[in-house]
Amino acid sequence: MAQLDVWFDGDCPLCVREIALMRRLDRRRAIRFHDLADGTGGCPIDRGEMLARFHAREDGRLLSGAAAFAAMWRAIPLLRPLGLAARDRRVLALLERAYVAFLRIRPRLRRLMFGG
Repeated sequence: MAQLDVWFDGDCPLCVREIALMRRLDRRRAIRFHDLADGTGGCPIDRGEMLARFHAREDGRLLSGAAAFAAMWRAIPLLRPLGLAARDRRVLALLERAYVAFLRIRPRLRRLMFGG
């Protein structure tokens, strides 16, 4: 049974690749992935807000950005040390800054990698 819910944008090629890798690494099936693009994602908040940042629900708490990634990493044994390190507020703050920087360049990366 899934212990973590993760929402992703199935219309985003970068997101789809990332989630495909996470699914392969999630051998225990600890994560339930929800595709917001196909309408079956069951948005717990506004859909636009869900699509603007990465979201996960861990132990009933809705997380976004780096905190959501860290929760996903904690659910995957290979990535668990990184997810546990992110429990330190300084590490999480650094990861959040990197995530926000990525969000700014994501549209360019998407065009470079996938066209359009």
